[in-house]
Amino acid sequence: MRSEGVARLVASLLLGRVAGQMLTVSLVLFVLSRYHSPQLAGYATSLLVLPGLLLSPIAGALLDRYGRARLIALDYVLAAATLFLMAGLSIRHALPPALLLGICGISSLTGPLSAAGARSMFPTVVPGHLWERANALDSSTGVLAGVIGAPLAGVLVGFAGGEWALGATASLFLLAGLAVVGIHDPSIKQRGTKILAEARSGLVYVFRNRSLVGLALTFFAFTIGWGCLVIAMPVLVLGRLHQGPAAVGYVWGAVGAAGLVSTLITGRLKTHGRERILMAGSIVAVALAMAAMPFATSVLVVAAALVAVAIVETPFDIAFLTLRQRRTDPTRFGRVFAVSMSLNVVGTPVGLALAGPLIAWSLNGALWFAVAATLIGAVFPLLVIPARDES
Repeated sequence: MRSEGVARLVASLLLGRVAGQMLTVSLVLFVLSRYHSPQLAGYATSLLVLPGLLLSPIAGALLDRYGRARLIALDYVLAAATLFLMAGLSIRHALPPALLLGICGISSLTGPLSAAGARSMFPTVVPGHLWERANALDSSTGVLAGVIGAPLAGVLVGFAGGEWALGATASLFLLAGLAVVGIHDPSIKQRGTKILAEARSGLVYVFRNRSLVGLALTFFAFTIGWGCLVIAMPVLVLGRLHQGPAAVGYVWGAVGAAGLVSTLITGRLKTHGRERILMAGSIVAVALAMAAMPFATSVLVVAAALVAVAIVETPFDIAFLTLRQRRTDPTRFGRVFAVSMSLNVVGTPVGLALAGPLIAWSLNGALWFAVAATLIGAVFPLLVIPARDES
């Protein structure tokens, strides 16, 4: 935290991720309460991710060329503006489903700028021997955001309405943008070629790197399962267990609290040479914890299962982040991280989009699908990722 710029970067990350957690929970609950459609909730949340993924190579080239802080702030400002627009139109009863989906798609266009920009700044402002701890700090802001953001979103939707929750989320995005403005980015700026050529070079680098390809395949399967669970869990709590929106937020908050403690402990461990085993074992444990969800007869069982998921997932997070940093050319952090992170989470919109039709067919079927997709992800670290660092 004493490294130059790290404290402000962490503060911006925390505010942005609290807003992101609030957005995921509040948007799902807003759509379920306003439109009564799990399918629309899945499509809306997937559109918050998918368009931005398609533009991630260009976003990475921009990050390497122009620096990260100002582009991170740009994304947060756009996110705030679209959410204020969404909330205002809903209050005026002028937000049909098609327009809702369009606004979600626009909001996602700059998403890789903040996601890849912040994460690619850590290895440039923190010494290499502290990367594991920096990555634990990075991950802990995500789980701490779950402790704060998810319950806050659930309470706001339950007591004030979805529009107020969206407006509060937009305000936090604005604060996150202000916090990151002016942070010095010590990375070397790449200005040699055109933006599209730099974007292409980032894509080529990632697809020629077996470690990054293996991480992408692992995350694709893992995040399909998680994306499906993001929709299925609220439907389970609201529908089958007859709880309110606040209960959904409290469950996600408990998940964040458990993950925070586990991440801070795991961040002290050295992962070098053990990354593949840690990732595979952690994913299997996550799938086993998820398997309790179809049998849940109370919200406490749901919370216990997801808390277990949060605890056993953290070795995977730390090992994955450190391995990606170690096996990436530092001069390409922006481009590579933007492409890699987009490939890593491309399964999320797929899982979100599949969740609605699966739930319409069978809620238990959707939950078991999430378990199966997660288990498949455990295969790739051992089969695809090389055991040793590549040249």
